[in-house]
Amino acid sequence: MSESTAPVLRAEGLVKTHHGEGAPAHAVRGVDLCVARGEFVAITGPSGAGKSTLLHLLGGLQRPDAGSIWLDGECTDGYGEARWAVERRRRIGIVFQFFNLVSDLSVADNVELPALLAGVPPRKARAEREALLAELGLAGKERSMPGELSGGEQQRVALARALVNHPPLLLADEPAGSLDSKGTREVMRLLSRFHQRGQTILLVTHDARLASAADRVISFFDGRIADDAELDGGPPPRRTGISGVLELKD
Repeated sequence: MSESTAPVLRAEGLVKTHHGEGAPAHAVRGVDLCVARGEFVAITGPSGAGKSTLLHLLGGLQRPDAGSIWLDGECTDGYGEARWAVERRRRIGIVFQFFNLVSDLSVADNVELPALLAGVPPRKARAEREALLAELGLAGKERSMPGELSGGEQQRVALARALVNHPPLLLADEPAGSLDSKGTREVMRLLSRFHQRGQTILLVTHDARLASAADRVISFFDGRIADDAELDGGPPPRRTGISGVLELKD
């Protein structure tokens, strides 16, 4: 399969168990997943279902105990920490619930940093940053520090940072989880806008409003995919053995 026709992301048999005090926590139990180029996929489910762990595995932030991940048709089994860091700059943008901005860097520097680390010339990095901040309604905030911004503004900066290198895949982990209803609507609108331009998005959320913006909703329950359904009149839902879990909880 050529890179151009390969899924942006494919996972087979992913397993992850967390070991701490008490009994082991089976966060991800044999997950198979495929995300096509241009898809907007939402993964939803109750707190503790393993959604964020799955997203962290797919972005190379954690390592699976078993299973494999392919990016654009390339198997990542042999990737170490350094290679995953390169891929996160080149092929994967990640947005987190709590923004994860560098607190002592300005808005401009937070957004430009991934581009500069990826070897983009400073002038081009600045131009990309200016365009994104303007699009996200943050023109004039370049010299602000993250702590001077509202939560919604910080999340827009985080989104700009994730997209500055035009990654084929955007992973979003509860991007509205710490925002009010206005901030949630803002994030939903922005994700929809970038998706309409062809951005592939994999979103983890417990929020039915955000999930409703996706093409496809995967219900995650007890470390497994319980349901996988196309929205907006797509093909019939792909059932995987646990019924009734697709109801979304706000």
